[in-house]
Amino acid sequence: MLELLALPSGARLLDVPCGQGRHAHLLAEAGFAVDGLDYSPELLAAARRRGTARGRLTYTRGDMRQLPARWGARYDAVLNLFTSFGFFVDPGDDRRVIREFARVLRPGGLLVWHGGSRDGVMARFLAKDWWKTRNGTVVTQERRFDPLSGVLTIYSSFSGGPRAMPAREHRIRLYTATALSDLMRAEGLTVELALDAWEDRSLRRTSSEMLLVARKG
Repeated sequence: MLELLALPSGARLLDVPCGQGRHAHLLAEAGFAVDGLDYSPELLAAARRRGTARGRLTYTRGDMRQLPARWGARYDAVLNLFTSFGFFVDPGDDRRVIREFARVLRPGGLLVWHGGSRDGVMARFLAKDWWKTRNGTVVTQERRFDPLSGVLTIYSSFSGGPRAMPAREHRIRLYTATALSDLMRAEGLTVELALDAWEDRSLRRTSSEMLLVARKG
């Protein structure tokens, strides 16, 4: 991440959504001025327990579809990491998120986006699999993919562990690198780099994750 950003100490970063602050905290410890935004008060409480890195780290509760107005052109880089995109029901919300990322970036600022690649996920698609966790819980997942909407639905069930856990279902809209690059370009962001997740190699058709680096014009 530091090599990708190539920013000096003191540069201002936005980690959104920041979750429990695992990235925001380390980046602040590395000398950056970091804001973390998330919708979940529980996750933000966990993030704040990590500390504020001697005043270089601030957490805010909010919706990434509408970032604070005062943040316009504030950041040298915006980070959207580890599959934190595509969960809204309305695909228009994804466009609004990209628009907000562009709005809060300074001219020349970077968006670092990391998540699933539709091409790679479909190339290795598993309709069903299972695994056992360290505490003995057997996790079974069944997956369905709608090629028209691009939505992957995952149904997870749990058995055999120390405590009963209810089954749950979640959905994510998957994008190809082309489609996501088009979304970014429409908001003034030009993709300069497309990598195979965090590997030092170009994105491939079979890459299940992708990392895109886009610059604001």
